[in-house]
Amino acid sequence: MPPLLLGDDDVRARLDAPTAVTAVRQALLAHHAGTLTAPPRVRTGLGDGDLVFTAGQLREQGLHGFRVYDDWDRNSDQLVAVWDTGTGRLRGLVHGGELGPRRTGAIGALAVNALARPEASRLGLVGAGVQAWTQLWALAAVRHIDEVVVSASRPARAAAFAERAWRELDLKVRAVDSAERAVRGQDIVIVATNSPTPVLNEDWVSPGTHLTTLGPKTVSQHEIPAALAERADVVVTDSRAQVAGYAESHIFGPSTMTELGAVLAGAAPGRTSAGQITVFCSVGLAGTDVAVAAALLG
Repeated sequence: MPPLLLGDDDVRARLDAPTAVTAVRQALLAHHAGTLTAPPRVRTGLGDGDLVFTAGQLREQGLHGFRVYDDWDRNSDQLVAVWDTGTGRLRGLVHGGELGPRRTGAIGALAVNALARPEASRLGLVGAGVQAWTQLWALAAVRHIDEVVVSASRPARAAAFAERAWRELDLKVRAVDSAERAVRGQDIVIVATNSPTPVLNEDWVSPGTHLTTLGPKTVSQHEIPAALAERADVVVTDSRAQVAGYAESHIFGPSTMTELGAVLAGAAPGRTSAGQITVFCSVGLAGTDVAVAAALLG
């Protein structure tokens, strides 16, 4: 049988949120157990930009593969290739812009479910782009959310996001005109921007809040205040190796972080009291995209 070649239309039609979340959960647990080999990303310079590779081997599932994209444009298409380890047979290729954000959304959903208070049901989104959408798409599969508010630098995008959430996810989402209104008083806050400077103030985050940050987190460019690194009681990431592999230091050092796989496995504590502020730094564990692609390819 020839390898499958799937694109964005196939991902939209075939990949539901529970499938993505299950595949990512298995990969995170495998990483903690030592059965997922997931080295830090590698950059290959090509003059004006880089090709960026991540690779992973899931030994218990008998598969391995890689993801590659370029950094000329932040909306670069990605290519994920999956092989059967035992036979060396190429199972298939998934290309386009859909798989990566959905994988990231699944990681974020697992982090929220593990770290937010059990009764947390109010969600604030800062950002209304693709990454914010897939966070909500995946989170709706693992948590009941009573109230969602969203803000964006362009109010029309927030309004369109809210309308789409009602249409596609059957969720009532309210667009608000400022990041402060999206953050204050929320149980869960997801920040999904490309901003190199903070889009919220540290004192907007209440005790007991869980916050996920998806955008820049380096010392020179960070979408959330560096003061949150000091205020947070628990800081979790999906891959300390990826954090350490960045060219520039993060506002959250890898030594201060717990890995999400360890929290999911019960080997490390996440939230231990209702009043704690928990933060999840999403960096993209290598191999999770391979796991989701494999689930999609069948």
